[in-house]
Amino acid sequence: MPDPSTAWLDRFRPHQRQFEIGFWVAMLLMQVVFNSIVTWLDLSRENRGYAFWKPVVWEITSNLAVGMLIPLIAFFERRFPLRMSTLPRHILAHVGGSVLFCLLHVGVMHALRYPAYTLAGDRYSMPSVPMMLVYEYLKDIRSYFAILVTILGYRFVLLRLQGEARVLDSPEEKPGDPPAAPSARPERFLVRKLRKEFLVAAGDIECLQAQGNYLGLHVNGHDYLLRSTLTDFLAQLDPAKFVRVHRSHAVNLDRVAEIEPLDGGDAKLKMKDGSEVPCSRRYRDALVGPTPFPG
Repeated sequence: MPDPSTAWLDRFRPHQRQFEIGFWVAMLLMQVVFNSIVTWLDLSRENRGYAFWKPVVWEITSNLAVGMLIPLIAFFERRFPLRMSTLPRHILAHVGGSVLFCLLHVGVMHALRYPAYTLAGDRYSMPSVPMMLVYEYLKDIRSYFAILVTILGYRFVLLRLQGEARVLDSPEEKPGDPPAAPSARPERFLVRKLRKEFLVAAGDIECLQAQGNYLGLHVNGHDYLLRSTLTDFLAQLDPAKFVRVHRSHAVNLDRVAEIEPLDGGDAKLKMKDGSEVPCSRRYRDALVGPTPFPG
């Protein structure tokens, strides 16, 4: 019987990027609508007939700037990952990141307000910079870490559903036992998925793909994540079987079914399970030796 979580992930993967973009667009649009109404109601109490378009412009420009900076926060988290082991040394980096986020947010949103006011037939004047930056940073540091927590929470849920792999620990030596030969190449991996654990043989790995702080292992139609870089992990695998074919991809040669040459010397690898892996010209010799692809 197929695993429901795996079936759900298989349907979700082709639409993952659209879902992620749509989620942030929906969140920011809700912010624009609710904050515009609340701000206008507050201002109308002191100034009846206050123009509604002004708080709308404020919120659109502010949230548009935030939306432009969300990928930067995700990149910054990959560069300085927040884990229990890295929290003490990386938290200060993210405090600095929140300052940069605030400066960029303020700069972009005010730059957008000048043309917006001009189109509305009005003139925009920026508030006092020192007080404005203090006020905006008190809001932006909360926004920065709220976005960060959302990214980490989303990734945590995907990891639990997809499964996270790790190299099995070597068995402990008992007193009196002869020293065991060092094993540089793991033969199998332990995968944790939804509170279940099972083993995956190294020879069953079809291809590998770098994914930020993780490495994706494609095994028998399923994808598991391993906390490692592609370079470090390939050093542990049999070089006669596993070769790098792209800056972000490697394959098990035993699982390659067909090599399809492309223009410019690149290629597309068709795996035996039907999946496809890009092969760049730089790494093609690992597959076909010194003879280049035709064309």
